[in-house]
Amino acid sequence: MDCRLRVCAGEEKRVGTRTVVVGHRPVSETDAYVAQKFCDNRIVSSKYTLWNFLPKNLFEQFRRIANFYFLIIFLVQVIVDTPTSPVTSGLPLFFVITVTAIKQGYEDWLRHRADNEVNKSNVFIVENAKQVQKESEKIKVGDIVEVKADETFPCDLIFLASSSPDGTCYVTTASLDGESNFKTHYAVRDTTVLCTDEAIDTLTATIECEQPQPDLYKSLGPENLLLKGATLKNTQKIYGVAVYTGMETKMALNYQGKSQKRSAVEKSINGFLIVYLCILLSKATVCTTLKYVWQSNPFNDEPWYNEKTKKEKETFKVLRMFTDFLSFMVLFNFIIPVSMYVTVEMQKFLGSFFISWDKEMYDEEIKEGALVNTSDLNEELGQVEYVFTDKTGTLTENSMEFIECCIDGHKYKDCISEVDGFSQTDGPLKYYGKSREELFLRALCLCHTVQIKEADQVDGLMGHPERKYTYISSSPDEIALVKGAENLSCFIFFSRYQLLHVLNFDPVRRRMSVIVRTTTGKLFLFCKGADSSIFPRVQQEEIQQTKVHVDRNAMDGYRTLCVAFKELTQKEYDKIDKQLNEAKMALQDREEKMAKVFEDTEADMHLIGATAVEDRLQEQLAETIEALHAAGMKVWVLTGDKMETAKSTCYACRLFQTSTELLELTARTVGESERKEDRLHELLIEYHKKLIQDVPKSRGGLKSWTLTQEYGLIIDGATLSLILNPSQDSGSSNYKNIFLQICLKCAAVLCCRMAPLQKAQIVRMVKNTKGSPITLSVGDGANDVSMILEAHVGIGIKGKEGRQASRNSDYAVPKFKHLRKLLLAHGHLYYVRIAHLVQYFFYKNLCFILPQFLYQFFCGFSQQPLYDAAYLTMYNICFTSLPILAYSLLEQHINIDTLTSDPQLYMKVSDNAMLQWRPFLYWTFLGAFEGLVFFFGVYFLFQNSSLEDNGKVFGNWTFGTIVFTVLVFTVTLKLALDTRFWTWMNHFVIWGSLAFYVFFSFFWGGVIWPFLKQQRMYFVFTHMLTSVSTWLAIILLIFISLFPEILLIVLKSIKEKNHQQHCTVTPAVSLLLPVPALPPAAPLSLQQQQQVLLWVSTWCVASQP
Repeated sequence: MDCRLRVCAGEEKRVGTRTVVVGHRPVSETDAYVAQKFCDNRIVSSKYTLWNFLPKNLFEQFRRIANFYFLIIFLVQVIVDTPTSPVTSGLPLFFVITVTAIKQGYEDWLRHRADNEVNKSNVFIVENAKQVQKESEKIKVGDIVEVKADETFPCDLIFLASSSPDGTCYVTTASLDGESNFKTHYAVRDTTVLCTDEAIDTLTATIECEQPQPDLYKSLGPENLLLKGATLKNTQKIYGVAVYTGMETKMALNYQGKSQKRSAVEKSINGFLIVYLCILLSKATVCTTLKYVWQSNPFNDEPWYNEKTKKEKETFKVLRMFTDFLSFMVLFNFIIPVSMYVTVEMQKFLGSFFISWDKEMYDEEIKEGALVNTSDLNEELGQVEYVFTDKTGTLTENSMEFIECCIDGHKYKDCISEVDGFSQTDGPLKYYGKSREELFLRALCLCHTVQIKEADQVDGLMGHPERKYTYISSSPDEIALVKGAENLSCFIFFSRYQLLHVLNFDPVRRRMSVIVRTTTGKLFLFCKGADSSIFPRVQQEEIQQTKVHVDRNAMDGYRTLCVAFKELTQKEYDKIDKQLNEAKMALQDREEKMAKVFEDTEADMHLIGATAVEDRLQEQLAETIEALHAAGMKVWVLTGDKMETAKSTCYACRLFQTSTELLELTARTVGESERKEDRLHELLIEYHKKLIQDVPKSRGGLKSWTLTQEYGLIIDGATLSLILNPSQDSGSSNYKNIFLQICLKCAAVLCCRMAPLQKAQIVRMVKNTKGSPITLSVGDGANDVSMILEAHVGIGIKGKEGRQASRNSDYAVPKFKHLRKLLLAHGHLYYVRIAHLVQYFFYKNLCFILPQFLYQFFCGFSQQPLYDAAYLTMYNICFTSLPILAYSLLEQHINIDTLTSDPQLYMKVSDNAMLQWRPFLYWTFLGAFEGLVFFFGVYFLFQNSSLEDNGKVFGNWTFGTIVFTVLVFTVTLKLALDTRFWTWMNHFVIWGSLAFYVFFSFFWGGVIWPFLKQQRMYFVFTHMLTSVSTWLAIILLIFISLFPEILLIVLKSIKEKNHQQHCTVTPAVSLLLPVPALPPAAPLSLQQQQQVLLWVSTWCVASQP
């Protein structure tokens, strides 16, 4: 069989074409054919290979400022003769690099394993009229592939033939667009009969198609193209020819490459690190300069007891100055807390287990709990400003249920007619000799695309003569309506109908129709669709009674459809049949011609009634979304589903309130004309003016207390493409900025008919706005992977659409409701803990090094250490590390139940509040103050010539040990003052660390160590504690250092107590105050409730004395 197939998008602008030779057999030997090279069918989602892992990973890790800095310090210690050993910097750096590399290597190994599962799966290729089994990665463009029922398509295929006689097949595309319902695809008309291996092998054809594009909804269209990732259902087998393979398939093109995510806390650490690097450089520069000023006096430069060697005299002065500068850098190097990175990594790793262990996030249905794939972003959960969520399987359970119907003003539910007071019908209404109920049920039973799959019968089973059926359809609504008609079949009728035409649903018309012929020869058109598309096409006097039901059901959150019909004459049908066939065969403007015929056919109908279907939402969905709103987060729904379905869900979950004014940017409002860019520009300007330009500005910078209108935005994928990718001649380069401003002003945004890559584009657009708000994406299917990877934090729902989303996410939870505790409790606490950890580390290291810097002014800038080498090494590793680690894991400054029940507490730490420059400067000045107290307090103590009864004086190592003792006790007790949630572990590590320091000092100074050249600390600590003056000085200096902190805690406690007492009096007084006028009998939206609460709380604060 010879043929030439042209499968191209007719109206789309091509970006080049490719010619695919079916079965690798040219149509004619005389044709000039140049073989094209196509990629293989391997899927690669991993980041590293065995050969590039080490250099690539090391490069990424040393891009961190801290890692690069410690590498330089380590090299300086190796090359230059410095006061401290290279081990003090090299060992912690090696530990951090190794742990991080192992962790990232393991995560990438998991991605390699997932890729191999796909690439090594078995497929069947038809070669020489036989089936040949191959691995999926070996499929080439042009191969004829056989796919059997319940198998996934291994690449993008052109559908050639099917085991079904009509050349159709059913597929599910849940992993692509989130829709888990069946879709019908049609084989190429010329190859439908080639349904065996022998027949399909005789095909000699070429296919001309466009180059790979990521758009799922355009390009080749839904009829002939079977996409990789979709699953064949209810069809024994199909044959298809591979046109796009590997990384050129639409699923792969919609895959967002995995990049390393970094939290806002890490960025703050880098900023603080730069400040402390500047302090370090300043200290080293000052000491180096003053050293040579000091040595300008010959006696100071070369005293009689310390003459220079010949080598020192011959060394260039500039070189000596440089080496001295490096030595001071190493001496003060401990101001940069290398151990902080080790502690942060441990805190993130250990802290992530609390999420996995949370019993409240365990789901009994799937027997699984929360999963942490990336522990680097725990604190980011407490900073989220925008939540982007999928709909199907994420917000809903994708389970439709028929609730009720209205027939000519009568409500029917479970076969019972509940006649409402507003029904004006007296007795059954007759249409063409049929009762209203019979017509309505016939319409529901006929106007759909539902297919019936008969269940297999098992031998030996008797007593159940009725057959069991499974309904399959491209829409869950249709299945619910057919089941509803089955349940309401109190009016049984037996009749056969001939289906003549199906006028398929589309998002512009928002309705579908069928034309059928009865056994008596009568012709009927049955139509169902949205009320806004049905009401204008029926008799106006029939609308009112049904409209009341529709409005009430919509307010209840149900999905509503209206049902209408009309009888056709043979002449009318012949005309429609001719017009439909002509439109279907048109090569140009086919869609416009079909739409025109549909519009003319679906006119002058009679309204029968309406239906109400509930799309079952996930448990506690509305409460969770309200809590996220109350916490200051904006929720956007990004879905591949139809607008009507998504819109109904948004109302049901209270994302849209009944008072919300919706702004639409869809194909319906923009239109399909050639000047749709102009219409889009008009709408954008109109919405921009309404939301931004016309909003009254408050006086004096105070918020206006008048209740403003809430707005919601709805946009579809086609319109979004116009905004993000405008044509060159449209002059619409500022579309994106205007659109973004409109979105940010809306209370909620719904994006429907989104391709996976478009979801990622939306997330990226918001993520890159001014202020770089923290974004979170949540989804359950492979179509959500791109936006999950694009957002700062990606959440996977362990749903019914596979585990691609949960595997590629940072965190995975069983249900959407678990986001509430994950963000409001875990996220809040993780952020507070790690923010305190970071500030505390910089503070305690400044306290540690500032006395070392001051000591240089009293030792001739000779680089003499103030502390013993053991204390330098052990300070961050042993003496002060465990208390802050325990704090960062266990601290609960507010009870978890309180955090979950009061979402507004989340806003107190939002926008990285605890790591801004103001709290950083507070901690820095506190560290500087305490460092000055440590050094000069001990300095004044040493002004006494003798601290012992026998007249002996203490030396410089005793001086340093006293300073170090005051330091260790002060920074540890400071953490004890900050702790609000005490456990046995906090007590153990805080008091245990102090006891260990005392024990270590006795032990270190009580033994003569053979591996030490100088026994400078021998008996120093024990001897120091024999002086009563030293005991008093240590206690007094600790109290003086902590006094500002104690005073601040007392003042805060008094202020909070007074505030609570004042607020208890406020309700009695507030009755005398003018309250903003509220519309009577109108429920307040969440935003309006927050405005009233904000008004009351602001008055409380302002009225305080």
